[in-house]
Amino acid sequence: MIPLRDVIPSRRLPVFTVGIIVLNTLAFLYELSVPEEYREMFFRLYAVVPALFNWPSVFTSMFLHAGWLHFLGNMLYLWIFGDNVEDRLGHVRFVIFYLLCGAVAAVAHAAINPSSTVPTIGASGAIAGVMGAYFVLFPHSRILALVPLFFYMEIIEVPALLFLGFWFIMQFFSGIGSLAVSGDVQSGGVAFWAHVAGFVAGIVGVAVFRIRKSQAEWS
Repeated sequence: MIPLRDVIPSRRLPVFTVGIIVLNTLAFLYELSVPEEYREMFFRLYAVVPALFNWPSVFTSMFLHAGWLHFLGNMLYLWIFGDNVEDRLGHVRFVIFYLLCGAVAAVAHAAINPSSTVPTIGASGAIAGVMGAYFVLFPHSRILALVPLFFYMEIIEVPALLFLGFWFIMQFFSGIGSLAVSGDVQSGGVAFWAHVAGFVAGIVGVAVFRIRKSQAEWS
């Protein structure tokens, strides 16, 4: 399923959601400008490399992407789910929440693959946290999604709980599969456990970061 939009309009301009998308765009365009022979060195400097773990890379890696599909997919998910979560958390809290979810995701990935020397990049761990928050905050929402039905695509409204729950289950079992397939930590691929950890961090963290109704009236 490919999400197109949700059905809940945000009450305020999602300033920081747009800002994060802009920063990701600028970082991605800069990546494309790096000569091919220096790109691997660039990723090793700014991506999370579990065997060479350092905290600054936890945050810089959130703004790097492996290609157009990776970049556009992440930004689409952030745009669809981020505006409402920012609306509910408040602008500054949203940024802190986003970065913390991304950090939890990166640390979880490094903990599961401690000897891996493969650079890990992408905003998906942080965005998974935003999706986890959306799962809690907007259980009755619906997602307009492009769904493959046999030989054609259909646009249908899917309950948010079903869409996000299915996404989480897919990440979880894919993560288990990635552990069972091979012990080779040098192999690349999708960091499924970063997605799982980010989503769970979003579910747990939103209870701390959300603005209560009485506070929201004054924000």
